[in-house]
Amino acid sequence: MNYYQQHHEDYLEGLKTFLRIPSISTLSEHKPDIQKAAEFVRDELKKAGLDQAQLIEGQGNPLVYAEWLGAPGKPTLLFYGHYDVQPPDPLDEWKSPPFEPAIRNDNIYARGSADDKGQTYILIKAVDGLLKQHGKLPINVKFLVEGEEEVGGEHIESYVASKPARLKADAAVICDTEMFAPELPTICVGLRGIVYGELWVQGADHDLHSGIYGGAAPNPIQAIAEILCALKDAQGHIRIPGFYDRVQKPSDKERAAWARLPLNEKEYTEKEMGAKELVGEPDIPLLERTWARPTLEVHGIRGGFTGEGAKTVIPARAVAKISMRLVPDMNPKEIIRLYKSYVKKITPPGIRTAIRILSSAPASVVSTDSRWIAAGAEALEQVFKKKTVYMRSGGSIPVVGTFQKFLKAPSVMMGFGLPDDNIHAPNEKFHLPNFYRGIKTVGRFLELLGK
Repeated sequence: MNYYQQHHEDYLEGLKTFLRIPSISTLSEHKPDIQKAAEFVRDELKKAGLDQAQLIEGQGNPLVYAEWLGAPGKPTLLFYGHYDVQPPDPLDEWKSPPFEPAIRNDNIYARGSADDKGQTYILIKAVDGLLKQHGKLPINVKFLVEGEEEVGGEHIESYVASKPARLKADAAVICDTEMFAPELPTICVGLRGIVYGELWVQGADHDLHSGIYGGAAPNPIQAIAEILCALKDAQGHIRIPGFYDRVQKPSDKERAAWARLPLNEKEYTEKEMGAKELVGEPDIPLLERTWARPTLEVHGIRGGFTGEGAKTVIPARAVAKISMRLVPDMNPKEIIRLYKSYVKKITPPGIRTAIRILSSAPASVVSTDSRWIAAGAEALEQVFKKKTVYMRSGGSIPVVGTFQKFLKAPSVMMGFGLPDDNIHAPNEKFHLPNFYRGIKTVGRFLELLGK
């Protein structure tokens, strides 16, 4: 039994401690938990034997930094993860409390288990294991772990932009993605970008009685529904003029590789999503639709009276939260301009609209010819005993673009989650065999790069 296998129980207990911290970045009342989670990561890095383990305070939530630079002449990797999590709502859909880890069928259930505490902990324990075994690492490593990934990551972007010398690395390693299927080792080579914001719709300057003013007063709930329906048609085509002008299509080689992946659309629809049928652009294959096409989705609408009983009010305002996922070569600033211009054009009479952008980031694609990607693929194959496949992700990890822009460092996105891990949803889980194999894989990755 090797070192990593001998310490499975220790790794599990450490992960449970991490998962019990409700470090929800979007809710201000959890600021103390954010601090506690940051301190936990710092202390784990210090215990692992890394140097300079510290919190970096700033305008937002703390960053955690640590380094081990005792391998002169060898490559340097920058490990990234995040300790903040999404809110657990709706709570009544959880089978066990979201911040009390529970193990069922070789899975650990808790908010943040797959996104991204479990995967961040993989990186920490892989380095910890090598240092405990050998007293040194085969290459140099730096850690930068943030607490704002779920709310836009402004602190890390400004820090990376201001500290390129301190963070200089040959490549970054990110465990915040998933495997295409169980037992199928996967490296993600592409991410969609994002524009996320709020659409504010205003009618009168105060709520109005619908019996007295109905039929004459502008209704923001009606108006916001009309605007949202005008943004996208029933087939999923986005109606914003110019929106698709810069969309870079995947190559024929990439499309052919995706077609060979073991995808069962019926299982994807009914088991993974729990839906009755797929929607979206009917002329675009499913994986291309979710990985390489831009989207527009509505995440929530609030306004008016929704309590029990009746209240006949015409509300003064309504708000919708909307995101657009972007693909190469779409420019977030250009998309924001087109979006604002179109909303202004389709705003109904008597209504005022305002758009508040909360976060944005471009899409990114990494070449599979990179030596860092090749070493990652080899490490995965040695541990999982299967050939590594390459995929894109429909999600967004803004820091990938940040590392590329300011550090000129490509990112190796070597994730160990599964498609049915319920990230951002009730009953989030992480498959424990993947957790343990992930630690071993990252350790092997460092050894291969050190040769």
